[in-house]
Amino acid sequence: MRRAHLSTLALLATLAACGDEAQLPAEAGFGPNPQLPAPRSSVIPTVNIAPAKGWPEGVMPSPAAGLQVTTFAAGLDHPRWLYVLPNGDVLVAESNAPPKPEDGGGIRGWVMGLVMDRAGAKTPSANRITLLRDADGDGVAELRETFLEGLNSPFGMALVEGDFYVANTDAVLRFPYEPGQTRITEPGRQLVALPGGPINHHWTKNLIASRDGSRLYVTTGSNSNVGENGLAAEEGRAAIWEVDRNTGEHRLFATGLRNPNGLAWEPTTGVLWTAVNERDEIGSDLVPDYMTSVRDGGFYGWPFSYYGQHVDERVKEQQPDLVARAIVPDYALGAHTASLGLAFAEGAKLGPAFASGAFIGQHGSWNRRPASGYKVIFVPFTDGKPSGAPVDVLTGFLDTEGNARGRPVGVAVDSQGGLLVADDVGNRIFRLSAKP
Repeated sequence: MRRAHLSTLALLATLAACGDEAQLPAEAGFGPNPQLPAPRSSVIPTVNIAPAKGWPEGVMPSPAAGLQVTTFAAGLDHPRWLYVLPNGDVLVAESNAPPKPEDGGGIRGWVMGLVMDRAGAKTPSANRITLLRDADGDGVAELRETFLEGLNSPFGMALVEGDFYVANTDAVLRFPYEPGQTRITEPGRQLVALPGGPINHHWTKNLIASRDGSRLYVTTGSNSNVGENGLAAEEGRAAIWEVDRNTGEHRLFATGLRNPNGLAWEPTTGVLWTAVNERDEIGSDLVPDYMTSVRDGGFYGWPFSYYGQHVDERVKEQQPDLVARAIVPDYALGAHTASLGLAFAEGAKLGPAFASGAFIGQHGSWNRRPASGYKVIFVPFTDGKPSGAPVDVLTGFLDTEGNARGRPVGVAVDSQGGLLVADDVGNRIFRLSAKP
């Protein structure tokens, strides 16, 4: 066993020496007009893993000036996504990837398995949603209850008119909910099946309800990096679905989104926005992840092109007609940052600097040298559109040796105006608030 461990470390060290390094500063991949250099590909992709170590005793992430950070809850099991109920209770999806027997075949897949293992992303899924309650308002949850269990890699959550919805990796389920209850024991009913299956490359499925509660919008990530499993395997994927909440009937609301995760309504315009992970393996400077407003019927390029009409030559079954109408995203979030969480500042009480804009949880890179992401940022908005450079809100998730103390994922504004951040390596939830 010891010899196998040493062999794995030796292989990872060899892989780390392969691939390219970024030629542009990290900030070149941010904003409405990111720099997009020529793609750089290799047989072995760039592998730069931040080993998952967790937080040493007494060490905390670093908040932006004027803010303070506390631990809202610790000792969780891979907390990924957050949802705040109307009474202030906080729900956290403790979740990880389901078994995917046909994903990751061959040498490349084996390498990626090593990458995910070292990054702390191969632990079995807890398959539950936990309720956290801060009844005394001190910024620390003193009540913890299992809200739902026996799920299948749950992620997105939404409450609409007494119905609680969960996006499992393969279906949206509906459960009855009574205000204030701390546990649901009744079985859920399937509203709509989602693409899952034996590959299920991007397994996280998020959802959000329309403002009037009549529809749900559900994310379905791609089944590959750039369609290498064939386009038939991408049926219904790389998209946001619109689902009728009563009947389960659904349609593709927007497509060509490689791996959309965060969903949020921009508060001044009422427009839906999403945070999207873009493609890998064409260089440390490509392709920037992004957030964008979502147009009904819009196509955003994947897999054929990125950032509008930048054709990805690796895709063999090109469709020029689709590329010609590919929408350029609104705002780039940096190459390989793995931007997942998205929450607008509506209701936040973090001071004037963070009054209008979006918070983004950046899970962190594996396909870039040097590393990128591993922090929470804020993008200011004016009149419903991004209007400035990103601001670091919570940093320190990487130590000086490049190890991952934590990896931020979901973000949410709580009922007191603080910002909650789920950390699936540190297994805790942090809370940001304004200094008194």
